[in-house]
Amino acid sequence: MGSLLTAAALLATSAAVASQPAYAAGPAIQITKIYYDSPGSPDFGANSSLNGEYVQIKNTTRKPVTITGWTLRDRTKRSDHVYTFSRFTLRAGKTVTLRTGRGRSTATTRYWGRSGGTLAYIWNQTSDTAYLRNASGKLVDSCSYNSTRQAYRIC
Repeated sequence: MGSLLTAAALLATSAAVASQPAYAAGPAIQITKIYYDSPGSPDFGANSSLNGEYVQIKNTTRKPVTITGWTLRDRTKRSDHVYTFSRFTLRAGKTVTLRTGRGRSTATTRYWGRSGGTLAYIWNQTSDTAYLRNASGKLVDSCSYNSTRQAYRIC
């Protein structure tokens, strides 16, 4: 009798697990964080302040992904608010940080190249959306925020 009850319980548990909805996996390349309010007050447009504003993009796969020609942009339609990845491969499981200011690009950090003045910032401090598109222009991922209490958004 005990094994019959155990089998029935196992069958009921299996049926309950099978009836739960399947969750779609996220994109292979994801926006994981937007740090939209660089440290310090007020934002003064110096390169160190510009580089305090950044977006992190992660390769969630076990294989390197070439993202040459991919773009990251904010919600505005301004052409100078678009970053295009030059020749670049994001290694398996790794994250690249795209900083707003200037610097020397590496395998883990890229620079938008914006310089000086308050208009050089990309990300609005109260709300904005980041859009990541592949080289064909297809939307791969996006992340939005609407906050005045934090300096960043985990996507």
